[in-house]
Order: sequence, then structure tokens, then C-alpha cells
Amino acid sequence: MSDASQGLRLYNTLTRTKEDFVPIDPQNVRMYVCGPTVYDFAHIGNARPVIVFDVLFRLLRHLYGETHVTYVRNITDVDDKINARALRDFGGEISAGTLSLNEAIRRVTEKTADQFHGDVATLGCLEPTVEPRATEFVEPRADGKADMITLIQSLIGRGHAYVAAGEVLFDTASMPDYGQLSKRNLDEQQAGARIAVDAHKKNPGDFVLWKLSSPEEPGWQSPWGRGRPGWHIECSAMSAAYLGEVFDIHGGGLDLIFPHHENEIAQSRCAHGTDVMANVWMHNGFLQVEGQKMSKSLGNFYSIHELLETDTFGGRKWPGDVLRLAMLMTHYREPIDFSVRKLEEAENTLRKWKRAADLAPVAGGRLPAEVVEALSDDLATYAAFQQLTQLAGEATDFDGDGENAAAAALKTALAFLGFDVDAAKVDDVAVAKAIAHRLELIAAKNWAEADRVRDELLAQGVQLKDGKDPLTGERMTTWEIKR
Repeated sequence: MSDASQGLRLYNTLTRTKEDFVPIDPQNVRMYVCGPTVYDFAHIGNARPVIVFDVLFRLLRHLYGETHVTYVRNITDVDDKINARALRDFGGEISAGTLSLNEAIRRVTEKTADQFHGDVATLGCLEPTVEPRATEFVEPRADGKADMITLIQSLIGRGHAYVAAGEVLFDTASMPDYGQLSKRNLDEQQAGARIAVDAHKKNPGDFVLWKLSSPEEPGWQSPWGRGRPGWHIECSAMSAAYLGEVFDIHGGGLDLIFPHHENEIAQSRCAHGTDVMANVWMHNGFLQVEGQKMSKSLGNFYSIHELLETDTFGGRKWPGDVLRLAMLMTHYREPIDFSVRKLEEAENTLRKWKRAADLAPVAGGRLPAEVVEALSDDLATYAAFQQLTQLAGEATDFDGDGENAAAAALKTALAFLGFDVDAAKVDDVAVAKAIAHRLELIAAKNWAEADRVRDELLAQGVQLKDGKDPLTGERMTTWEIKR
């Protein structure tokens, strides 16, 4: 464990203050982050928490040791839309007993889950220690790990839940301090509730733990009938299964504070009889696109895959490293305006860093203490990036003999932060082929495609210069690395 670990401070949404981080067990630092619902491809809003908490995961591993950090990020595959599609596509096999509901759901979500994994890997994110699927934790398990049905039974037995009109509901009034995370008390919730409240609820804020499925709907067997779990109980079960009843850090987007995280806390505390669920709650800010809320109706709704593989945003593809830096240039708790201008700024900055880092043959030496210090102040990535820019300047100005220490330190820091330090290398043969192809496009007067090839090369740090061969007078193109 690094001595610097004592300096880690994190903003805790639960207390609204920045606090010294003190793990429950320094030999097993535990973090849970809400993952994607794999009904559809993950959008760029989903990318932000994945990237932010990947940085925290890397920092915790540096401070406490790689084998002393457990990071759980779930996959939500219990969802009415997913269930309906599983029934539509595999209903006959489910009815015949040749395919379980869980197996059918996995087939439905396999493509989107695989795409998510590929996308976040391209964004430079490490795999979490464990990635449980919600479908695996609905029913009691052979290994004795926490599950949703057993948690609900515990809540009923402790007087915190009740059965009404085919549903099991959490009784919010049974928890005197319900609303601590969002700072909403029951009186405020009832005052703001709609006039028409479900008649079977004791309180307007009571939420579903289990709901019955009709014969036409998929479901699991339970003590309350064949049905399916509510959204919130999923994370309570999966976090308890791998991290215990109380753990160190719970993360997610700001939009999850209420009702999801608030209700997670209520379920977990009341089921286990604990004072807290997690000691530190961390939330990243909202994301807008070009100054507007991301929305399919506005035509500014982009999946991670679209940005990486198509020209739907800004007329070109964007490298994963560039998307990662653009997300981290704004402090994680602040709102971010995701724009072409921000991506271009990130691209230019990253190009300069990588060209400077490439002056060192390999990453070596210790991670710069200034970078660790900046990140230890509630993930102050902007301050960390200032250190990288300073190192890049020192590396470029170095003209002495021997090792370029600044370049080596910069390369180490970039690798630590999840950036591909080998991406700065240029394939001369590939560049020559691209230039030849561009000249063919110009000859065919296909200016748009020729410009696209030029822009793609520039994104790789290759700047083209068009001119004429002084001997033949024929059109020629030279190139150089833009530092």
C-alpha cells in the first residue's frame, strides 16, 4: 500500500462534503458502480461513469495494490422490454422447457453486451473485478450468495415490505430516515406526489420490489407468485453478493440519486439492519450534446459505437483515446457539454502528449507524485492534466544525453490514466497507401473523400502538404508528423 493512500479525499454525496477516504479493510477496498441496461447499445451518457470510475479503480489499485481492490459493475438484463423480446423470440422453447428464461434473455442481450464490452475497452477502461448479470441473482443461489427473492423475504419479515394487489412494495414509512441521500423526506414526497396514487400503496413513495407476471409475460417463481423483480432490488442483491452488507464506495450518474440509489439504500439497510449501505456515494454530473439535452427527438442521441465507428458526429470517427480525454477534461461532478470542439481540443492535446511521450522508448520509473496527488483530491483530472502538459514541454525541450526522464514519466502517466501510449507511432507504409489513394480520389475529382482521407491522417498526427514535383511538374504530396 502506497504512503499516498492516506491523502485520498472523495466527495460524498451522502454528506455533501469532501472527506478523507478510510477503507473498511485496506486489504480489500470495495466499490460498486451501476452498469448498463443491455436492451440497446450504450450511449455516450453511459460512457461517462464507466470512464470516471475506471480512473478511480486505477487510482485505488495504485494506492492499495492491484489485488486489494474489488470493483463490481453490474449488467442489468432484467427489464420488461428485454423480457418481452425473450418471450417473443424464444417463447416456444421456454414453454417446452428446452430453454430457461435466463438463457433466452442471455441470447437476446448477447450482442448488446458484447458491443458494450468492446466499446468500453476501446475507451481504455479496465475490466471490473466482477461483472454480475441481474438474471443470475433473482432466485436463491446454490453458492449462498445474496439474491433478490431472499432479500425481499427479509424485508417482509422485518416489517419493511408488504404484499398488495399482486405486488410486494417497500414501506417507506417504516424507515424514519428515508431520503438521506437525495435530501427528500416523506412529507415532501407526498406533497409533490400526483393526486391519483395507486390505491394499494400505503404511501405515495412506496416502490415495487416484486410484481406478478401475466401468463403472457416472462417471470420467475417466487413465494408471491410467478413474477419479476423491481429495478432497485437488483443492485442491492448483486452488491451484497460480492461486497458484503456494507462496503466502501458506490458510484453512478447524478440521475440515479433518486429514486434508484435512494431506494437501494433503503432496501439494503432495512434488509440487513445496518446503518449504511456504502460509506461513500459518488456521482458524476449530467452530459449534454452541443449545449442541448441528449434526446432521440432532437437527433443528438449517439451510441458509443456510433462515435467510434461512424461519421455521425462531426463528420468523422473519433478514436477511443480522444473520447476518453474529452470526458475527463471536465471534473467528474460538473456537467459536461460534449461537443465537436471539445473532441478536437482533446485530440490536439493528446497528440502533443503522445508525441512528447514517444521520445522515451518505454514507460518507466515511478508514476509522477504530482499526478497521484491531483487525482487523490477527488479525482481532479484537470490538475493532473496540467502536470502532463508540463512534462510534455520538458520532454520536448530535452536536448541532453541519456534518458529523457520527462518523456518516460509522461508515458508512464498516460498509460496509468488509460491512454494507449503506442498509438502515437505512425505506420509509414499505411501512410503511403493512404496518400496514394487520396491522389486517386483527387484525380477523380472526388473532393469530399479526398478531404476525409486527409482529415483521418491529420487525426493520427500526419500532416499532408500538397505541391508539385520540381522536376516533372506532376502533383505530389509530402507528409510530416505534427507535434
